[in-house]
Amino acid sequence: MKLSAGIIGCGNISSIYLENLPKFADVKVVACADLREDVAARQAEAFGITAAGVNEILQRPDIGIIVNLTVPSAHAEVTLRALAAGKHVYSEKPLAVTSSDAATIVADASRRGLNVGVAPDTVLGAGLRRSRDLIDSGKLGRIVTGTATIFSHGMEHWHPDPEFFFKPGAGPVFDMGPYYIAALVQLLGPVKRLAALTSIGAETRTVTAKSPKRGTAIRVETPSTALAILHMENGAVISFGASWDVWRHSHPPIELHGTEGSIRVPDPNFFGGIIEVSERGQKWRKTDCGDLALGAPNWPADKPKHANYRGLGVADLASSILHGTPHRTSAEAGQHVVDVMNAILESGRTGQFINLPASTRPAALGENEARRLT
Repeated sequence: MKLSAGIIGCGNISSIYLENLPKFADVKVVACADLREDVAARQAEAFGITAAGVNEILQRPDIGIIVNLTVPSAHAEVTLRALAAGKHVYSEKPLAVTSSDAATIVADASRRGLNVGVAPDTVLGAGLRRSRDLIDSGKLGRIVTGTATIFSHGMEHWHPDPEFFFKPGAGPVFDMGPYYIAALVQLLGPVKRLAALTSIGAETRTVTAKSPKRGTAIRVETPSTALAILHMENGAVISFGASWDVWRHSHPPIELHGTEGSIRVPDPNFFGGIIEVSERGQKWRKTDCGDLALGAPNWPADKPKHANYRGLGVADLASSILHGTPHRTSAEAGQHVVDVMNAILESGRTGQFINLPASTRPAALGENEARRLT
């Protein structure tokens, strides 16, 4: 048995979901919708499914899961509408823009007996699974400190319509931050408290991507740089940096240091990659995760370079519904990420340490179960 899914939101990210979801167990996509009917029709034709209106998808009795791929500012509204229609939901990141909306989603889903999942599902990929195994094995000792770094020069040079990236609810903290924060929580557990400084590097950005928006000036309305100190519940102190004001850098995505050694974790924006480990100051030793489930490069399709299995979180959600397996990409996990991101921006405004609500570390995904999801 497979649960039928309907996608709401047919923008850039929808293609990888539509390409990947047929490859997973327990779920199948039957329809898609977008406020732009022509966009939904094109995606439906390209992937052999039905185009429908948003209301129609929400009311269809054969659809059990709504995959919410709308823009971040609409995530909470669409998810709550889907819950009211009696549907389970999987949402692209973030779960919501505000902590209050995230809490409302968690409470509403619980009250209705429905499940909500949320990206990033990269935390279930081979790279982060193997990294977590190494940390939990004790080989590196107790993790004491480390860095998580998201540095680039923004989105306007490649995205055809990047204005929303620079508005409240986006920026590097809300757009890319979920990958790194969710990865840290998977590896180390929840964030206990934090402090941050934030800034806007340039008040306007100009679209340089080849698109009808090329040459358009965008007003930046959310911090384009944030530097935070995260005090993890397990005692580790992590430096977290997110910036779209950097032209070039040499920082690894995540580097963690324990009492017995150090680890460089693969890019949490993808599912595989190479792990580097140094035990007690020895040279870095590399391990390629390509031979593990959900770790082999598969994207771009013509010349695979990265492991990109987006949609895995939908399979994780479906498995939890059908088989009672742990729901690892849960709304509760997504709520903690939203709380952390909002606390970073709030601390940047106030200059104060902020304590985070209690949360838990999601259950690990083993290799055998990872293979069963495919």
